[in-house]
Amino acid sequence: MITLRVNGQEHTTSADPSLPLLWFLRDELNLTGTKFGCGEALCGACTVHIDGEAVRSCGIVLSDVSGKSVVTIEGLDAHGDHPVQKAWRAVNVPQCGYCQAGQIMQASALLAKNPKPSDSEIDEAMSGNICRCGCYQRIHTAVRLAATGV
Repeated sequence: MITLRVNGQEHTTSADPSLPLLWFLRDELNLTGTKFGCGEALCGACTVHIDGEAVRSCGIVLSDVSGKSVVTIEGLDAHGDHPVQKAWRAVNVPQCGYCQAGQIMQASALLAKNPKPSDSEIDEAMSGNICRCGCYQRIHTAVRLAATGV
């Protein structure tokens, strides 16, 4: 049995310990905001927070998160009012929107650790998250705005 806390709720599962966290979140908990992108932990669409760190959920298995706290896009703010989410709306960041949950989770982890990042720190932190629509300039602007507290 594996026990983990997801969005503040404790879950115990007998699922295969080698199951990627992404599929547990989506298929077992129906938290579909976390997206499947590449399956290789390269694109960032599946980014969640594990004990406050931004992590690609397709590249980590259930046994590695036993006893840990996981936050998905659904758990970032119950009303979608986290400063990063507000900034995303203010800047109108998404085009197709598929990668945006992962982008928001990456940005919110950055700002939790570094509330006033430089432009180069934003670029570095966000560089692992791919946006197929090329919304990088708006993403950067939104992260900068979120750093002001919106």
